[in-house]
Amino acid sequence: MRAWEIVSDEGVNALALNDRPMPEPGPGQVLVKVHASSVNYRDLSTIEDPVSRKLPYPTIPNSDAAGEVAALGDGVKSIAVGDRVMSCFFQDWQAGPISSTAMASALGGARPGVLAEYVLLGADGVVAVPEHLSWAEAATLPCAALTAWHALTLPRPVSPGETVLLLGTGGVSVFAQQFCQLMGARTIVTSSSDSKLVRMRELGAWETINYREMPDWDARAVELTNGTGVDRIVEVGGPGTLQKSINAVRVGGIVGLIGILSGVKGAVAPTDIMRKSITLRGIYVGSRQMFIEMNRAIAQHNFKPVIDETFGFSNARDAYHRMRSAEHFGKLVISVG
Repeated sequence: MRAWEIVSDEGVNALALNDRPMPEPGPGQVLVKVHASSVNYRDLSTIEDPVSRKLPYPTIPNSDAAGEVAALGDGVKSIAVGDRVMSCFFQDWQAGPISSTAMASALGGARPGVLAEYVLLGADGVVAVPEHLSWAEAATLPCAALTAWHALTLPRPVSPGETVLLLGTGGVSVFAQQFCQLMGARTIVTSSSDSKLVRMRELGAWETINYREMPDWDARAVELTNGTGVDRIVEVGGPGTLQKSINAVRVGGIVGLIGILSGVKGAVAPTDIMRKSITLRGIYVGSRQMFIEMNRAIAQHNFKPVIDETFGFSNARDAYHRMRSAEHFGKLVISVG
């Protein structure tokens, strides 16, 4: 079977499409014939910098896959050959709080990824695909969608009528916009692209802010909420935007810290967090139980992910170049077979 492999630290163009032996499932494992894999910014970062992550060569990238069960290992009774399944980002995070053990089970990082024609996954490391979704649509859910769902449902779910600030228009933010629509929340979305802000309005965004034209977007968010501040923020910028998010959130509000798209440097005033009694939560995808609960809502509402472009398996490198360009809106998917 064929698999894409990280074989050096020379980036996307150095990815190699190689033949590997067909894997065989061991006890408690399932062999999945992969039909589609989506690309996350984390996958691109891993390919571009495997050294700091101490990855061995060769390593298969990507965490997100959708496919059908091709074979079962001993002791697997809850899954049947032919079942349509998606990978869980963390193979060993079933439910409850995250742990160091769970964090050591991330696909496409601590464990081999899924950009291959067949992959071995734990029987407890897959979930069923909602019936109305295609392979490509299902492949977008394990990381970005679940991260957005986690940010909007814990430590308590967003309530109807609350205001949520979404930074940017990447995969997590687009999913968050769609979920906010289901939850009855209104959103304020920031971006440097007017065309992408139009797309977010088409998905139901209440207000939008071009942060290049309005650098004080935090003050504008407060103004839009009559001086109160937003109830919750899906913070994907990281240190470069965190202080502005702290400024924009209301007293007692929630900031879900997810990404570092603005870089790893930035000044934050801890006293502002304290004085406003803000809940600041680091979010790293989610558990299998969260995934199941999200899929239940997706099925109930006939929810459809937004896909920007789908690439053929032999052209997988092009998907990462598209990710690096930051021109996409919605998810990038690689069709495997």
